[in-house]
Amino acid sequence: MNKTYAFLMLAAATTLSPAPAVESPQLPPASWNRLPRWHGFNLLEKFNVGKNERFVEEDFRLISELGFNFVRLPMDYRIWIKDKDWEKIDEAALAEIDEALEFGKRHGIHVCMNFHRAPGYTVARPPEPKDLWTDPDAQRVCAMHWAAFARRYRGVPNDQLSFNLFNEPAHVPPDQHAQVVKIVTDAIRQEDPDRLVICDAREWGNVPCPELVPLKVAQATRGYQPGGITHYKASWVNGGTMPPPSWPTPQISGFLHGSSAEGKQHAIAVEFLKPTAATLRLRVAEVFGRAHLVVAANGNPIFDRAFTTGPAGKGEWKSSKHHEQWKTYQCAYDRDYEAKLPGGTRDITVANTNGTWISLSLITIEISDGQNTRSATLPLQNDWSAKPMPPVRFDPANAASAFSGVPMIDASTLWDKYVEPFVGLRDSGVGVIVGEFGCYNKTPHPIAMAWLEDCLKNWKRAGFGWAMWNFRGPFGVLDSDRADVAYEDFRGHKLDRKMLDLLLSYRQP
Repeated sequence: MNKTYAFLMLAAATTLSPAPAVESPQLPPASWNRLPRWHGFNLLEKFNVGKNERFVEEDFRLISELGFNFVRLPMDYRIWIKDKDWEKIDEAALAEIDEALEFGKRHGIHVCMNFHRAPGYTVARPPEPKDLWTDPDAQRVCAMHWAAFARRYRGVPNDQLSFNLFNEPAHVPPDQHAQVVKIVTDAIRQEDPDRLVICDAREWGNVPCPELVPLKVAQATRGYQPGGITHYKASWVNGGTMPPPSWPTPQISGFLHGSSAEGKQHAIAVEFLKPTAATLRLRVAEVFGRAHLVVAANGNPIFDRAFTTGPAGKGEWKSSKHHEQWKTYQCAYDRDYEAKLPGGTRDITVANTNGTWISLSLITIEISDGQNTRSATLPLQNDWSAKPMPPVRFDPANAASAFSGVPMIDASTLWDKYVEPFVGLRDSGVGVIVGEFGCYNKTPHPIAMAWLEDCLKNWKRAGFGWAMWNFRGPFGVLDSDRADVAYEDFRGHKLDRKMLDLLLSYRQP
């Protein structure tokens, strides 16, 4: 048995102070206020209890051989509990996690352990029976689990191991978030005072957390914006309702809040450069709860329809999921609805006048002179946080580019909204890493590559390390099953050489 691994097992089995560990010369030193510029991947063998597998040493070997030095392990705590009792930890299950740490040490790769599903918290389904952010019992059990990990790996140097507490918390008040993180980090530090802890930023990793700075934890952001590029046709986010992607992409949000979202309501407005009659088609992507869509031409309503939700197969929607927390349904419609614009139409507005929210993915305006028909389509983003935008202009005489005045999402947009706030956090003395990023395999490869390069440029400029989701699989460089890639045979895998070369070109010392 490798001496270092034997030390790990001894540390897991005893509360005695472990012998001094030897710092790996292959990995840079790491601390909460100065993270290395790691580069690597997420490995998903223990991502879900329903598909629990052992980590594969070949992954670590290949990741190292290809030039990377970091893996994040998003894990489901239900994998290491006994008889579905969250207070009973199965040491045999944890031994399989030990293997990943040993693989990392053998191949010069930092291992970041993450509770993707923690006791009391998950972004996945089904929801946890108790809420980590409000329930003291869930907080106690979650702290107990992290303390067990801290005890097990006490003394393993931070250059080799870090803990990433929770995956992408959202809709959590900052004070509540900080309170729970303190409970858990206190439990960790009672067992291992110097352990490097990384916390995902709030709102799915997109909003920095100044409330955590006093706790001396690093922070992780994400690289999944805009979702219409990264999750096109992804089933778990109803990506099939998204318009075909482009990069750069129009920055007009089709997410329309209703009256229940005070201060967030806005309308989509289109000004016609030449008054005309036309046919308007709106593609309704999703509805949450209920919505009331009203289209007005020259201020006069021409389309007025209430949209409802319910179980699958009980309405016009194509699919449905129930949100127990809000006692309502979110339904994917993915249907077109048509309105006739009268002659002399100078402007139109599209608004959700009541209810919760509705998202539109396409606006199409079609003009016919009786013999010829011309149409123009404007794709819309599903951005719930979008602010009101100036009216878009429509020129019926310009078939090539009928819509104008459309702001675009590009590299600079991503920098301003998603990267620069974390640069400010880093400059205040907090380490930052992009803990997940990637583009699903249904996005056309040239578009995915153009978007990816802009992200990598931004992160290099910021000095952030990163970890792609995933290594093998639909987001990764191996076996991604893209239909439009000429793969290279590589050690029994299908390698996306272009994507790999792009990643390698943006590694940083």
